Amino acid sequence: MDVIEKVNLLIGSNGSILNSEIIGQIMVKCYLSGIPQLRLGLNDRVQLSEQHRATQASKGIELEDVKFHQCVSLSRFDEEGIITFIPPDGDFELLSYRLSANIKPLYVVEAIVDSHAHSRVEYLVKIHSQYKQRSVANNVKVIIPVPPDADSPRFRATIGSVQYSPGQNSIVWTIRQFSGDKEFSMRAHFGLPSITNEEEDKTMPPISVEFEIPYFTVSGIQVRYLKISEPNEKYTALPWVRYITQNGVYQIRTI
Repeated sequence: MDVIEKVNLLIGSNGSILNSEIIGQIMVKCYLSGIPQLRLGLNDRVQLSEQHRATQASKGIELEDVKFHQCVSLSRFDEEGIITFIPPDGDFELLSYRLSANIKPLYVVEAIVDSHAHSRVEYLVKIHSQYKQRSVANNVKVIIPVPPDADSPRFRATIGSVQYSPGQNSIVWTIRQFSGDKEFSMRAHFGLPSITNEEEDKTMPPISVEFEIPYFTVSGIQVRYLKISEPNEKYTALPWVRYITQNGVYQIRTI
């Protein structure tokens, strides 16, 4: 069972959050014989109403647009508030949800762009992780747009590797493992033609961040138990649950 959450976040140049939401899903891979009935329990902070919308206390997890797989018994859910289902074989999405509450950014990115007389441009990019130290993100990529006519790239980073991607007109800074509450910086230098468009200098597309954080969910949703009952089989339920947080559209405006 995989609990996967994708973070969509747009941060303004002044650090304000312009748009934020989490798109989540619980994916199941099942190969059980017979016709077993499963009962799934989530942590107490998540409560679902009869309209399949989460209703919470002030510190709860408010899920919206909750959708169940057709194998879920909605009548039993409405009566008991427990997710009961007879799973099909193979992979399927048990439920999906959306969370639109204010989200604390997982990464804060600061970029200083310094152009010199239309001959060169320099970038100083800092990124700070705002999740707990025990969590570690894998293959974090910071994608910084550069002018389409930039050339002669030079880089220096405190961690990771940096590559120039001419096809995307961007710098790709890759950090293989990024622990929580850490800050790293990268400097880049490009040459520019002697003649440039002044309007293009004033417009810079947002910086994007790609990441995957295992054993972590932004919402705090957790699977508390999974019970299996089948009259003709004796199952010992040892569910394996992976929690994964990934980027959806995660962008930071610099101008």
